[in-house]
Amino acid sequence: MDSTDTTAKPVSPVTAPARWYTDPSLWPVERRDIFARNWQFLTHDSAVPHPRDWRADILAGYPVVIVRGDDGQLRAFHNVCRHRAGPLTREASGTCDGYLTCQYHGWRYTLDGRLRAARDFGATADFDPREYGLYPIRLQTWRGLVFAGIGDDLPDLSAQMAPLDARLTNADWSNLKVGLRRAHVLDCNWKTYVENYLEGYHVPSMHPSLDAEIVSEQYRVTVDGRVVLHDAPPKSPDAVYDGLWGWVWPNIGINVYNRGLMIERMSPVGPHQTQLDYLYLTPDGEAVPEATIAMSDQVTAEDKWIVETVQENLNAGVYDTGRLSPKHETAVTAFQRWVGAVIA
Repeated sequence: MDSTDTTAKPVSPVTAPARWYTDPSLWPVERRDIFARNWQFLTHDSAVPHPRDWRADILAGYPVVIVRGDDGQLRAFHNVCRHRAGPLTREASGTCDGYLTCQYHGWRYTLDGRLRAARDFGATADFDPREYGLYPIRLQTWRGLVFAGIGDDLPDLSAQMAPLDARLTNADWSNLKVGLRRAHVLDCNWKTYVENYLEGYHVPSMHPSLDAEIVSEQYRVTVDGRVVLHDAPPKSPDAVYDGLWGWVWPNIGINVYNRGLMIERMSPVGPHQTQLDYLYLTPDGEAVPEATIAMSDQVTAEDKWIVETVQENLNAGVYDTGRLSPKHETAVTAFQRWVGAVIA
């Protein structure tokens, strides 16, 4: 009897080529066709609590400002004056006097974006202030998380988040508020870091403290639409992590802790750097537990070292393509397919 194993085995996809992570000419394409055409996490509703409060940010190279109007409504605009492209803000956040005022020449805009005054502009026959309001940015809110849409052709956010909603049926985030903000700059292309986030294959090798908290043998990654779900049961009910990590295309991580969340925006800073913007959400904005900060710092430092080293190797010109594990790297495969549909 022929005992040859004829069971069909899954294929091992070829990775994306190294140039995807090194070629600066791809960056304008990614800004326009990935980031401007998909919802970008901007902030949490509690970060702009009162009328006239505002926050400024940069989303994939697009300067934005979000402000709560006197009517209580959140609105966002490109943080670019229509006069000569000056900024409307100097700091990261603040409270205005009822207007957004350009820091360059003092043009003033109402909180719904209309140009109220072009300071000392002088008489002119062909300048209509009604034509020079701020460029608006669409906003959508999901479970208190505020997303910004730079472009016009955007997906249905509620449909995109449905796989996470299905997993979070019993989760109540209504009392979560901003507890802490932190940022880490990495010398790597944004895709290098995202792919690291999308697999748990490296956890036993790279993250001993995390590996000690979870049952690595049961680590499971599921791709559902443009959402990736990581499930890793904690070994103890007192573990820092709750055992669920979510990721939403193209660059948002939602890390569930035993007391709150950490929203992780993997923000590209041009083609060669990535900034990890961490927003910790805790019950009523309470202080983030020291154990959570310690674990986060440790895992981030380990990730920083490996992704920067991988980027150096990609830049060296030795490596071109490799193979992806059908057991552990299905989400990386999906991510490379989605990116490839835009830039390949």
